[in-house]
Amino acid sequence: MKFEEIKELMKLFAKSKLDRIRIQQKDFELEMEKEGEAPAVTATAPVATAPVSATPVQTASATGAPAAEESKPALEGELITSPMVGTFYAAPSPDSPPFVQVGDTVRKGQTLCILEAMKIMNEVEAEFDCKILEVLVQDGEPVEYDKPLFRVERL
Repeated sequence: MKFEEIKELMKLFAKSKLDRIRIQQKDFELEMEKEGEAPAVTATAPVATAPVSATPVQTASATGAPAAEESKPALEGELITSPMVGTFYAAPSPDSPPFVQVGDTVRKGQTLCILEAMKIMNEVEAEFDCKILEVLVQDGEPVEYDKPLFRVERL
C-alpha cells in the first residue's frame, strides 16, 4: 500500500464514526483505532521516508474570537507538517546537535528531523530551500499526522 493511500485512509477514518478499523493486504496490515480525537495507527510493514507537506499559515481569526487575538500580527511563512504519526526527534541522537535550528537556511533534500514510528526512524527532508523561522514541537514529543512541525520562509 502506498503512503498516499494510507494518508487518505487516515483522513477518511478520522472523519468517520468508526472507532477501529483493520485492513490486510498480502504482507501488509494496517490497524487504526481512535483514542480521543486523533486516530492511533499501527502497521506491520516498514514505513518509508515520506515527503514533507508544506501548507500556508492560516491567519484568519475564528468567528467570535476576542478582539485581542485579531490585533496580533499575522505570522509569516509556511508550515511544514508531519507526514505521519510518530515521535519527533530534532537530532540523530541525544548527544548530537539538532538537524536544524531557528535561523538556519535549509536546502532541498536536507534532513529537518526524525519521526520514529514503530521503532523505525524516518528522516523528514525539506521539499524546497527555506529558512527556519520557528520549531513548533519539542524533542521527544509525540506528533499526529499533519501536525505543524516547522514554520519556514521559502527561499
